[in-house]
Amino acid sequence: MLSSPISHETFQPPTMAATRINPPHNPITSTSYQKLPSNANWRFRISVSAIQGEGKSTSSLPRPLTSTDLTSEGSRIRVAYQGVPGAYSESAAEKAYPNCEAVPCEQFETAFEAVERWLVDRAVLPIENSLGGSIHRNYDLLLRHRLHIVGEVKLAIRHCLLANHGVKVEHLKRVLSHPQALAQCENTLTRLGIVREAVDDTAGAAKHVALHELDDTGAVASAAAAKIYGLNLLLQDIQDYSDNVTRFLMLAREPIIPRTDRPFKTSIVFSLDEGPGMLFKALAVFAMRQINLTKIESRPLQRQALPAHNGSTNESPGSFPYLFYVDFQASMADQRAQNALSHLKEFATFLSVLGSYPEDVSI
Repeated sequence: MLSSPISHETFQPPTMAATRINPPHNPITSTSYQKLPSNANWRFRISVSAIQGEGKSTSSLPRPLTSTDLTSEGSRIRVAYQGVPGAYSESAAEKAYPNCEAVPCEQFETAFEAVERWLVDRAVLPIENSLGGSIHRNYDLLLRHRLHIVGEVKLAIRHCLLANHGVKVEHLKRVLSHPQALAQCENTLTRLGIVREAVDDTAGAAKHVALHELDDTGAVASAAAAKIYGLNLLLQDIQDYSDNVTRFLMLAREPIIPRTDRPFKTSIVFSLDEGPGMLFKALAVFAMRQINLTKIESRPLQRQALPAHNGSTNESPGSFPYLFYVDFQASMADQRAQNALSHLKEFATFLSVLGSYPEDVSI
């Protein structure tokens, strides 16, 4: 049975009087957060009691995760993703955590909140695509929420043209999909002469076509979406470039313990005073220690999102202060990484480690 999507209505304050018992793996609905099941797992009980103001011993809190936990075949965990069943994010969640219960969420922020409120155990969310670039919204949410990056997973994106059974390619007048998916299939769709219409997500487009039994409209989505919604695969691999890969982050409430016995990556965010050569000086702390940078992204600085920010940036009139997100290939257990960040902290106005986690080298 498919899990119901998590929406903002799910996050309601708990009702003390409610006593009805729910099965441990029921789909999350707006009532799930209002009732306290007596047979719920200990994680959920901690969350509810914290909100109700009851004291809890720190000895009942979970231990920090280790990288071996990421591949554990123990109890089935719940993993939030953005979209509806059949989304590429669902496939990424299942690749990251085989045999998990993938829980759909309406928005990226809903997935972050679901982890924070103990409604799910993990979240798997996209951060960048090899063709479309960065997912800026999730960079901003990483700073706003107190979650830790505990892993990454890369997923090859293979777009398909879907339609209801009996509909042929020549019958299609329009096609629905996410704007990035439409852009990634531009050559094929232009050759077919089909009008493109953008919607929120790829699997949602497939669901819409199937639900309304449209006979002149197709969808660009995954083969998994075709199977879930009973659509026909008209064309496969219609993306313009074969090297279409999306990188997803695995998020949890607790960090993992960094190790040095396998390739690790560390993600940080920092801000700097304005001045000639300041960014060069920041990046030099890695270069002088032979640490390879794999990603650098700048985002406008929003001071209300930085509780530790000291407000000492010296911007010139009319300038825009920025945050810099950097990924580098080293574990925080590596002395070089520790020295580099200690050096950077000497002149950065803000510095935070978002996570140190195993690098996905599968693609």
